[in-house]
Amino acid sequence: MVDDRYLHHAISRPSQENPERLRRLAAIVRDRYRQKCRMYPARTAERVDIEAVHSRFYLDQLRQHAGNADPFSYDRDTYLMEDSFFTAELAAGGCLELADRIMDGTLDHGFALIRPPGHHAEPGRGMGFCIFNNISVTAQYLRRKYHLNRILILDFDAHHGNGTQEVFYDTDEVLVVSVHQRDLFPFTGKADETGSGQGDGYTINMPVFAQFGDLEYTFLLGRVLQSVMEQYLPQIILVSAGYDGHRDETISGTLLSTEWYSLITAMLKQYAHEVCGDRLLMILEGGYNPASLEVSVLTTIDSLLTMRRDKIGIFYSERANQILKNHPLRSCWTLQ
Repeated sequence: MVDDRYLHHAISRPSQENPERLRRLAAIVRDRYRQKCRMYPARTAERVDIEAVHSRFYLDQLRQHAGNADPFSYDRDTYLMEDSFFTAELAAGGCLELADRIMDGTLDHGFALIRPPGHHAEPGRGMGFCIFNNISVTAQYLRRKYHLNRILILDFDAHHGNGTQEVFYDTDEVLVVSVHQRDLFPFTGKADETGSGQGDGYTINMPVFAQFGDLEYTFLLGRVLQSVMEQYLPQIILVSAGYDGHRDETISGTLLSTEWYSLITAMLKQYAHEVCGDRLLMILEGGYNPASLEVSVLTTIDSLLTMRRDKIGIFYSERANQILKNHPLRSCWTLQ
Protein backbone atom coordinates (compact mmCIF):
# COMPACT_ATOMS: atom_id res chain seq x y z
CA MET A 1 0.00 0.00 0.00
CA VAL A 2 1.67 3.19 -1.24
CA ASP A 3 -0.20 6.45 -1.85
CA ASP A 4 1.19 9.99 -2.21
CA ARG A 5 -1.95 11.43 -0.60
CA TYR A 6 -0.50 10.37 2.75
CA LEU A 7 1.88 13.31 2.36
CA HIS A 8 -0.95 15.87 2.53
CA HIS A 9 -1.23 15.74 6.33
CA ALA A 10 1.44 18.36 7.07
CA ILE A 11 2.21 21.64 8.79
CA SER A 12 5.02 24.15 8.43
CA ARG A 13 6.11 23.83 12.08
CA PRO A 14 8.60 21.14 13.14
CA SER A 15 7.05 17.79 14.09
CA GLN A 16 8.56 14.34 14.34
CA GLU A 17 5.53 12.94 12.50
CA ASN A 18 5.78 14.62 9.12
CA PRO A 19 5.57 13.76 5.39
CA GLU A 20 9.35 13.36 5.09
CA ARG A 21 9.00 10.05 6.94
CA LEU A 22 7.47 8.58 3.78
CA ARG A 23 8.33 10.86 0.86
CA ARG A 24 11.63 9.26 -0.17
CA LEU A 25 10.71 5.83 1.18
CA ALA A 26 7.53 5.61 -0.91
CA ALA A 27 9.48 6.47 -4.06
CA ILE A 28 12.07 3.78 -3.31
CA VAL A 29 9.38 1.19 -2.63
CA ARG A 30 7.68 1.93 -5.94
CA ASP A 31 10.94 1.68 -7.87
CA ARG A 32 12.44 -1.34 -6.11
CA TYR A 33 9.34 -3.54 -5.89
CA ARG A 34 7.44 -2.55 -9.00
CA GLN A 35 7.95 -5.99 -10.58
CA LYS A 36 7.93 -7.97 -7.33
CA CYS A 37 4.68 -7.14 -5.60
CA ARG A 38 1.28 -5.61 -6.19
CA MET A 39 0.78 -2.02 -5.15
CA TYR A 40 -2.64 -0.64 -4.35
CA PRO A 41 -3.81 2.94 -3.92
CA ALA A 42 -5.68 3.69 -0.72
CA ARG A 43 -9.42 3.97 -0.49
CA THR A 44 -11.30 6.13 1.97
CA ALA A 45 -12.64 4.30 5.00
CA GLU A 46 -16.38 4.65 5.26
CA ARG A 47 -18.07 6.26 8.24
CA VAL A 48 -19.37 2.90 9.49
CA ASP A 49 -15.79 1.57 9.51
CA ILE A 50 -14.50 4.49 11.60
CA GLU A 51 -17.49 4.50 13.96
CA ALA A 52 -16.92 0.83 14.75
CA VAL A 53 -13.98 2.18 16.82
CA HIS A 54 -14.44 5.92 17.36
CA SER A 55 -17.34 7.89 18.82
CA ARG A 56 -19.32 10.39 16.76
CA PHE A 57 -18.51 13.03 19.36
CA TYR A 58 -14.80 12.51 18.71
CA LEU A 59 -15.28 12.70 14.94
CA ASP A 60 -17.17 15.98 15.36
CA GLN A 61 -14.32 17.30 17.50
CA LEU A 62 -11.81 16.41 14.81
CA ARG A 63 -13.74 18.23 12.12
CA GLN A 64 -14.05 21.30 14.32
CA HIS A 65 -10.38 21.48 15.26
CA ALA A 66 -9.19 20.72 11.72
CA GLY A 67 -10.62 24.10 10.74
CA ASN A 68 -8.89 26.08 13.52
CA ALA A 69 -6.00 28.41 12.81
CA ASP A 70 -3.84 26.67 15.44
CA PRO A 71 -3.06 23.13 14.21
CA PHE A 72 -2.33 22.06 17.81
CA SER A 73 -5.63 23.33 19.22
CA TYR A 74 -6.81 19.75 19.86
CA ASP A 75 -3.62 18.16 21.21
CA ARG A 76 -0.07 19.39 21.76
CA ASP A 77 1.43 16.47 19.80
CA THR A 78 -1.28 15.61 17.31
CA TYR A 79 -1.76 18.39 14.80
CA LEU A 80 -4.90 18.82 12.73
CA MET A 81 -5.32 20.90 9.60
CA GLU A 82 -7.56 21.01 6.57
CA ASP A 83 -6.41 17.73 4.97
CA SER A 84 -5.86 15.77 8.18
CA PHE A 85 -9.31 14.17 8.48
CA PHE A 86 -9.29 12.97 4.87
CA THR A 87 -5.71 11.69 5.13
CA ALA A 88 -6.61 9.77 8.30
CA GLU A 89 -9.60 8.23 6.47
CA LEU A 90 -7.18 7.16 3.73
CA ALA A 91 -4.79 5.65 6.26
CA ALA A 92 -7.52 3.48 7.75
CA GLY A 93 -9.00 2.76 4.32
CA GLY A 94 -5.64 1.67 2.94
CA CYS A 95 -5.48 -1.00 5.62
CA LEU A 96 -9.00 -2.16 4.77
CA GLU A 97 -8.08 -2.45 1.09
CA LEU A 98 -5.19 -4.77 1.93
CA ALA A 99 -7.35 -6.70 4.40
CA ASP A 100 -9.86 -7.39 1.62
CA ARG A 101 -7.09 -8.53 -0.75
CA ILE A 102 -5.75 -10.91 1.89
CA MET A 103 -9.18 -12.29 2.73
CA ASP A 104 -10.11 -12.88 -0.93
CA GLY A 105 -6.83 -14.72 -1.50
CA THR A 106 -5.27 -12.17 -3.87
CA LEU A 107 -2.46 -11.63 -1.36
CA ASP A 108 -0.94 -13.73 1.41
CA HIS A 109 0.89 -10.86 3.08
CA GLY A 110 0.55 -7.09 2.98
CA PHE A 111 2.39 -4.01 4.21
CA ALA A 112 0.45 -0.76 4.65
CA LEU A 113 2.89 2.13 4.21
CA ILE A 114 0.56 4.71 5.72
CA ARG A 115 0.44 7.80 7.87
CA PRO A 116 -0.66 9.22 10.23
CA PRO A 117 -0.08 6.30 12.62
CA GLY A 118 -2.91 5.03 14.75
CA HIS A 119 -2.26 2.81 17.77
CA HIS A 120 -2.48 5.63 20.37
CA ALA A 121 -5.90 6.83 19.18
CA GLU A 122 -8.57 5.86 21.69
CA PRO A 123 -12.29 5.57 20.92
CA GLY A 124 -12.93 9.13 22.06
CA ARG A 125 -9.52 10.78 21.83
CA GLY A 126 -6.61 11.21 19.44
CA MET A 127 -3.07 11.50 20.78
CA GLY A 128 0.58 10.72 20.10
CA PHE A 129 0.41 11.74 16.40
CA CYS A 130 -2.56 9.36 15.93
CA ILE A 131 -6.00 10.37 14.63
CA PHE A 132 -7.78 7.10 13.77
CA ASN A 133 -6.70 3.76 15.19
CA ASN A 134 -5.93 2.09 11.88
CA ILE A 135 -5.27 -1.41 13.17
CA SER A 136 -8.36 -1.39 15.39
CA VAL A 137 -10.53 -0.20 12.49
CA THR A 138 -9.10 -3.08 10.45
CA ALA A 139 -9.75 -5.69 13.13
CA GLN A 140 -13.33 -4.49 13.65
CA TYR A 141 -13.88 -4.55 9.88
CA LEU A 142 -12.64 -8.14 9.72
CA ARG A 143 -14.96 -9.12 12.56
CA ARG A 144 -17.96 -7.44 10.94
CA LYS A 145 -17.48 -8.30 7.25
CA TYR A 146 -15.75 -11.68 7.45
CA HIS A 147 -17.04 -12.81 10.86
CA LEU A 148 -13.54 -13.51 12.16
CA ASN A 149 -13.48 -14.17 15.89
CA ARG A 150 -9.81 -14.98 16.54
CA ILE A 151 -7.62 -12.07 15.46
CA LEU A 152 -4.10 -11.64 16.80
CA ILE A 153 -2.64 -8.13 16.99
CA LEU A 154 1.08 -7.83 17.67
CA ASP A 155 2.46 -4.37 18.47
CA PHE A 156 6.26 -4.03 18.57
CA ASP A 157 6.37 -0.22 18.47
CA ALA A 158 8.58 1.20 21.22
CA HIS A 159 5.49 2.91 22.65
CA HIS A 160 2.53 1.02 24.05
CA GLY A 161 -0.58 1.00 21.86
CA ASN A 162 -2.96 2.26 24.51
CA GLY A 163 -5.76 2.91 22.03
CA THR A 164 -5.69 -0.60 20.58
CA GLN A 165 -5.69 -2.06 24.08
CA GLU A 166 -8.72 0.00 25.11
CA VAL A 167 -10.75 -1.00 22.05
CA PHE A 168 -10.33 -4.74 22.63
CA TYR A 169 -9.82 -4.94 26.39
CA ASP A 170 -13.09 -6.76 27.08
CA THR A 171 -13.23 -9.26 24.20
CA ASP A 172 -11.65 -12.64 23.53
CA GLU A 173 -12.13 -12.24 19.77
CA VAL A 174 -8.99 -10.12 19.49
CA LEU A 175 -5.79 -11.07 21.30
CA VAL A 176 -3.48 -8.06 21.72
CA VAL A 177 0.21 -8.74 22.37
CA SER A 178 2.52 -5.79 22.93
CA VAL A 179 6.23 -5.48 23.64
CA HIS A 180 7.24 -1.90 24.38
CA GLN A 181 9.65 0.18 26.44
CA ARG A 182 8.40 0.74 29.99
CA ASP A 183 8.01 4.23 31.44
CA LEU A 184 7.67 5.74 27.98
CA PHE A 185 4.72 7.66 26.53
CA PRO A 186 1.81 6.99 26.95
CA PHE A 187 2.85 5.37 30.26
CA THR A 188 0.39 2.47 29.94
CA GLY A 189 0.82 -1.20 29.11
CA LYS A 190 1.89 -2.64 32.43
CA ALA A 191 2.13 -6.42 32.72
CA ASP A 192 -0.91 -6.60 35.00
CA GLU A 193 -3.13 -4.96 32.37
CA THR A 194 -4.54 -8.25 31.08
CA GLY A 195 -8.10 -7.51 29.95
CA SER A 196 -11.49 -7.61 31.64
CA GLY A 197 -14.64 -9.71 31.47
CA GLN A 198 -14.56 -11.98 28.44
CA GLY A 199 -11.27 -10.36 27.51
CA ASP A 200 -9.47 -11.38 30.68
CA GLY A 201 -6.15 -12.87 29.58
CA TYR A 202 -6.47 -11.60 25.99
CA THR A 203 -4.23 -8.59 26.53
CA ILE A 204 -0.55 -9.49 26.96
CA ASN A 205 1.82 -6.63 27.76
CA MET A 206 5.57 -7.08 27.97
CA PRO A 207 7.13 -3.79 29.07
CA VAL A 208 10.90 -3.97 28.62
CA PHE A 209 13.81 -1.94 29.86
CA ALA A 210 15.72 0.54 27.75
CA GLN A 211 18.87 -1.12 26.39
CA PHE A 212 16.97 -4.27 25.44
CA GLY A 213 17.82 -5.28 21.88
CA ASP A 214 17.63 -8.10 19.35
CA LEU A 215 18.43 -10.96 21.74
CA GLU A 216 15.86 -10.00 24.37
CA TYR A 217 13.09 -9.11 21.92
CA THR A 218 13.54 -12.31 19.91
CA PHE A 219 13.47 -14.43 23.07
CA LEU A 220 10.34 -12.72 24.41
CA LEU A 221 8.34 -12.77 21.20
CA GLY A 222 9.57 -16.18 20.10
CA ARG A 223 8.64 -17.75 23.41
CA VAL A 224 5.28 -16.03 23.81
CA LEU A 225 4.05 -16.02 20.23
CA GLN A 226 4.86 -19.64 19.55
CA SER A 227 2.88 -20.66 22.62
CA VAL A 228 -0.17 -18.44 22.20
CA MET A 229 -0.39 -19.09 18.45
CA GLU A 230 -0.74 -22.81 19.04
CA GLN A 231 -3.40 -22.29 21.69
CA TYR A 232 -5.36 -19.38 20.18
CA LEU A 233 -5.11 -20.40 16.49
CA PRO A 234 -5.69 -16.92 15.06
CA GLN A 235 -7.43 -16.57 11.71
CA ILE A 236 -5.23 -13.61 10.75
CA ILE A 237 -2.23 -11.79 12.21
CA LEU A 238 -2.24 -7.98 12.24
CA VAL A 239 0.93 -6.13 13.19
CA SER A 240 1.40 -2.59 14.49
CA ALA A 241 4.82 -2.27 12.90
CA GLY A 242 6.55 0.56 14.70
CA TYR A 243 10.21 1.17 13.95
CA ASP A 244 10.99 3.66 16.72
CA GLY A 245 12.69 0.95 18.78
CA HIS A 246 15.63 1.07 16.37
CA ARG A 247 18.98 1.81 17.98
CA ASP A 248 19.41 4.92 15.81
CA GLU A 249 16.16 6.46 17.08
CA THR A 250 16.35 9.15 19.76
CA ILE A 251 12.68 8.83 20.77
CA SER A 252 13.30 5.56 22.66
CA GLY A 253 16.13 3.78 24.44
CA THR A 254 15.81 0.28 22.97
CA LEU A 255 18.55 -1.06 20.72
CA LEU A 256 16.96 -3.04 17.91
CA SER A 257 18.99 -3.46 14.75
CA THR A 258 17.78 -3.14 11.18
CA GLU A 259 18.26 -6.89 10.80
CA TRP A 260 15.89 -7.62 13.68
CA TYR A 261 12.94 -6.32 11.68
CA SER A 262 13.75 -8.83 8.96
CA LEU A 263 13.98 -11.57 11.58
CA ILE A 264 10.66 -10.83 13.28
CA THR A 265 8.95 -10.60 9.89
CA ALA A 266 10.29 -14.03 8.92
CA MET A 267 9.11 -15.40 12.27
CA LEU A 268 5.63 -13.97 11.79
CA LYS A 269 5.47 -15.39 8.27
CA GLN A 270 6.25 -18.84 9.66
CA TYR A 271 3.54 -18.55 12.29
CA ALA A 272 1.04 -17.25 9.75
CA HIS A 273 1.83 -20.17 7.46
CA GLU A 274 1.37 -22.67 10.26
CA VAL A 275 -1.84 -21.37 11.81
CA CYS A 276 -3.82 -19.01 9.55
CA GLY A 277 -3.25 -19.76 5.89
CA ASP A 278 -0.43 -17.18 5.53
CA ARG A 279 -2.71 -14.23 6.39
CA LEU A 280 -0.40 -11.49 7.68
CA LEU A 281 -0.95 -7.73 7.47
CA MET A 282 1.66 -5.28 8.73
CA ILE A 283 0.64 -1.66 9.33
CA LEU A 284 3.14 1.16 9.81
CA GLU A 285 3.09 2.93 13.16
CA GLY A 286 6.09 4.86 14.51
CA GLY A 287 9.59 5.44 13.21
CA TYR A 288 10.83 9.03 13.18
CA ASN A 289 14.42 8.82 12.01
CA PRO A 290 13.94 8.79 8.22
CA ALA A 291 17.19 6.91 7.61
CA SER A 292 16.58 4.03 10.03
CA LEU A 293 12.88 3.92 9.11
CA GLU A 294 13.78 3.57 5.45
CA VAL A 295 16.19 0.67 5.81
CA SER A 296 13.99 -1.08 8.38
CA VAL A 297 10.86 -0.94 6.22
CA LEU A 298 12.80 -2.10 3.17
CA THR A 299 14.26 -5.08 5.04
CA THR A 300 10.75 -5.91 6.28
CA ILE A 301 9.38 -5.95 2.74
CA ASP A 302 12.36 -7.98 1.55
CA SER A 303 11.62 -10.50 4.28
CA LEU A 304 7.94 -10.67 3.30
CA LEU A 305 9.05 -11.50 -0.25
CA THR A 306 11.71 -14.05 0.70
CA MET A 307 11.03 -17.75 1.07
CA ARG A 308 12.73 -18.97 4.25
CA ARG A 309 12.57 -22.66 5.11
CA ASP A 310 14.76 -22.78 8.22
CA LYS A 311 13.30 -22.15 11.68
CA ILE A 312 14.25 -18.95 13.46
CA GLY A 313 16.74 -19.63 16.21
CA ILE A 314 15.72 -18.30 19.62
CA PHE A 315 18.61 -17.91 22.04
CA TYR A 316 18.14 -17.71 25.79
CA SER A 317 18.26 -14.34 27.52
CA GLU A 318 18.26 -14.24 31.30
CA ARG A 319 17.22 -10.57 31.35
CA ALA A 320 14.25 -11.28 29.12
CA ASN A 321 13.35 -14.45 30.98
CA GLN A 322 12.97 -12.45 34.19
CA ILE A 323 10.09 -10.59 32.54
CA LEU A 324 8.29 -13.87 31.83
CA LYS A 325 9.15 -15.57 35.11
CA ASN A 326 6.10 -14.42 37.06
CA HIS A 327 4.19 -12.80 34.22
CA PRO A 328 0.36 -12.73 34.56
CA LEU A 329 -0.04 -14.33 31.13
CA ARG A 330 0.91 -17.65 32.72
CA SER A 331 -2.49 -17.80 34.41
CA CYS A 332 -4.21 -18.02 31.01
CA TRP A 333 -1.60 -19.40 28.61
CA THR A 334 0.89 -22.24 28.76
CA LEU A 335 4.42 -21.18 27.88
CA GLN A 336 6.49 -23.89 26.26
